[in-house]
Amino acid sequence: MRTVDSPVFDADNHYYEALDAFTRHLDPALGPRVIEWVEINGRRYHSLGGRVSRAVTNPTFDPVAPAGALADYFRGNPDGVPMHELMGTPGPIRAEYRDRDARLAVMDAQGLDQVWLFPTLGMLYEEALKDDPEAVVLLFRAFNRWLAEDWGMAYADRIFAAPYITLANVDEAVRELEWALDQDARTVVLRAAAPTTALGPLSPAADAFDPFWARVNEAGITVVVHAGDAGLSSNGYARDGFSASFRAGGGMRPSVKLFAIERAAHDFLATLILEKLFDRYPNVRVASVENGSDFLDPLFRKLRTTARRMPGYFPEDPVATFRRHIWINPFWEDDVDEIVDLMGYDRVIFGSDWPHVEGLPQPADWVTELQKQPPESVAKIMGANTRELNVRRPVAP
Repeated sequence: MRTVDSPVFDADNHYYEALDAFTRHLDPALGPRVIEWVEINGRRYHSLGGRVSRAVTNPTFDPVAPAGALADYFRGNPDGVPMHELMGTPGPIRAEYRDRDARLAVMDAQGLDQVWLFPTLGMLYEEALKDDPEAVVLLFRAFNRWLAEDWGMAYADRIFAAPYITLANVDEAVRELEWALDQDARTVVLRAAAPTTALGPLSPAADAFDPFWARVNEAGITVVVHAGDAGLSSNGYARDGFSASFRAGGGMRPSVKLFAIERAAHDFLATLILEKLFDRYPNVRVASVENGSDFLDPLFRKLRTTARRMPGYFPEDPVATFRRHIWINPFWEDDVDEIVDLMGYDRVIFGSDWPHVEGLPQPADWVTELQKQPPESVAKIMGANTRELNVRRPVAP
């Protein structure tokens, strides 16, 4: 067992949202259009735009499954235990899932120096409202005000919560970014999807979003692209919907939905390179978190093939551009040595997904995946790389 001899910065921690996270700062009159609680057969759900969301089984998170309950499953399920048995017995929600001081105490016990903190439900709800961009803006403006109150953006210089930015309306996105900067946010978070605007879906690197990327470039804040409901169609191969990954015919079986997270990240990150976002804005840094990394090798091959077929289009090897501007948080079950070979150890960041069931029960245990890495690589991956991203790098006047 290898230990970590340097400060650990977990780039993927989560909270479970308070019951009023989306409504505390939302005009109640807007509830039917934006979000409100409804009760069905004695259980509470969110209704978004008048449609009940079943993206998660219990959006109150009380009770909730134990942190890291599915760790063995994602390790390949060596004992062949049925998934529902691995989930364990849900228990009352723990204070550290919703309270920042309680989280600090747990971080001390876990050996975590600092964490990036991301939404749970918040990563799922833009898709449900995307056909009403104004409602999307209202939803996340209210959500971010709750986030500032309950967690703060840089609490005790250890917990760094990321405001959620939607590009559904670029002017509002810039305003929300300015607010985030005023709140001392170190990152902002987007989902890996083509934003749906009043004109329909657009590439995240489209010229229409240049005002947002220009301000990111100037401020030097890191943009995190985090896994969520990207709305990818299964094109008939499986039932669509975020909660449909395993469910079919009332049972549990795999489908093409299992690959949706990697597909979404592949398409988002590839588009930033293909549309030369970083050539326009060379100070932009993007961290891909909880999107996996297995797509990198084929993506790099495709980028280089494209560069050969279109001589002169890219000012340099597009893979070199990717490596300079993008950091990758592999799934903790991925082959990290392969990803270090592809990206370089200064572009790989550790994230545990704690306290989600898919995450690690004890975050810092992931260091055992770095047995083949030299000490300087371990220190960078387990903390120093994320610490660098956590510092704004504004453009010099």
